[in-house]
Amino acid sequence: MKKIQKQTIYDIAQKAGASASTVSAALNGTWKSRRIKEETAQRIQEIAEAHGYLANLQARGLRKAKSGLVGMILPQHDNRFFSALSQSFATEARARGLCPVIVSTRRDPEEEVKSVESLVAYAIDWLFIAGASDPDGLSRICRDANLLHVFVDQPCPLAPSVVSDNYRGAAVLTEKIIDAMPAVDDPARAKPFFLGGDGSLHATSRRIAAFRNVVEQRFGKVDDEQIIACSYDPKRADEEIRRLCDRLGGLPAGLFINSVDCFEGVLGFLVERPKADFDRCAIGCYDFDPYGAFLQFPVDMVRQRSNRLITKAYEFIDTDARAPALVMVEPELFAARRS
Repeated sequence: MKKIQKQTIYDIAQKAGASASTVSAALNGTWKSRRIKEETAQRIQEIAEAHGYLANLQARGLRKAKSGLVGMILPQHDNRFFSALSQSFATEARARGLCPVIVSTRRDPEEEVKSVESLVAYAIDWLFIAGASDPDGLSRICRDANLLHVFVDQPCPLAPSVVSDNYRGAAVLTEKIIDAMPAVDDPARAKPFFLGGDGSLHATSRRIAAFRNVVEQRFGKVDDEQIIACSYDPKRADEEIRRLCDRLGGLPAGLFINSVDCFEGVLGFLVERPKADFDRCAIGCYDFDPYGAFLQFPVDMVRQRSNRLITKAYEFIDTDARAPALVMVEPELFAARRS
């Protein structure tokens, strides 16, 4: 079998009838600053692609002290919010001529540390950290490696951070739930409950604070039993909603579900209930799924603006910002259709 010779930048230059420096500029995205015509750059790129040429990014990194890699760690891939974050992150990276590397840490603190250390070893140029359980610890690892980094969703006092305005979003959702709550004779059920999330995390703690304040303003007080921060695990959410309904003798008049993962778990229980039960409960979810509009009962939802979060995070990267700063992006309320 004839061995295929690996193409070099000089081979591409010869085929394109251009200099090696012109080919390099066309392939690394600097052709505009070199005042090379767009049609020339496009022709070179087409020739390179046709002959299977790929720039040696590792070699380029050694020459320029840049790898061309930008990393992101996030808790999970199969969550709609984090999936939207990763897609926006990858789109913005490619628009800058960078190669995105995305790692799921499964909400495991040890896995977060290992992932950051591995990405540092691969000499990535920048790192986005989403939903971290120990932001300070991860930031120190990055600072020791002189790695530019920015936190998304979960803020860090040691680095630039971009987060949703969780307090504002939760306050609006709580108000919406309370306004839609039906009149219930049983005092145990005639109040709203908060279900899901991890109270030790910034996002959940801010949502709980907003829920408490709004409920106190409307009802005078909030009992501890009304806050069930049972993690983001759908199975736990299913178990907790069953326990709550057993204790109350039915669904509460209002239910604030913290995240679409918890909502998935609650749905596993709700599908077993008669439709009449939903007329006695106003439900809201701090997360968004477009299929929620097609459920047999109305659900108010809050959507975090993933594109906006990533765009603002890249602004820190683009300006080489390293000082601690916090940017908050207000989420959107999607009110349910009610007859």
